[in-house]
Amino acid sequence: MSETREVVRIARTGIDGNKPVEKALTGLKGIGEMYANAVAESMDLKNTIIGGLSDEEIDEIEEAIKNPDDLELPSWIRNRRKDRDTGENLHLIESDLELKKEFDIRRLKDIDSYKGWRHDIGLPVRGQKTQSSFRSGSKIGVSRARLQEEASSGGDGEEE
Repeated sequence: MSETREVVRIARTGIDGNKPVEKALTGLKGIGEMYANAVAESMDLKNTIIGGLSDEEIDEIEEAIKNPDDLELPSWIRNRRKDRDTGENLHLIESDLELKKEFDIRRLKDIDSYKGWRHDIGLPVRGQKTQSSFRSGSKIGVSRARLQEEASSGGDGEEE
């Protein structure tokens, strides 16, 4: 095919058709460079421009992304190993990934875990220091603006 499409639709997402398959697939949420390279390598599409592929080949790529068992990709390359609900090794993309992540966070909040509590009040969850970072938004603590107002109004706020 001499004609290259500008935009290719995969998993309800528009992808730049002028890129090679392994680079173009990283435009999908949930697909990183390792997974995209593995899919392109196993389908013999390495260094092939994705816009030059036929509709059937693009459908095959989409099916391969959704069903990594068909390509016999190793389990360590997937983004959801030993799923909590099913116990299987899954690879989720786009809205499925976002929905699963949202349910995981909601579960943490419901069971009142430390991580769920941190998610709830908008603080970092993975042990980062918070003295000088994560200062945007309303958090628990002392407000510098409120301290300055109290200092300029005379201190304790009582009138004589």
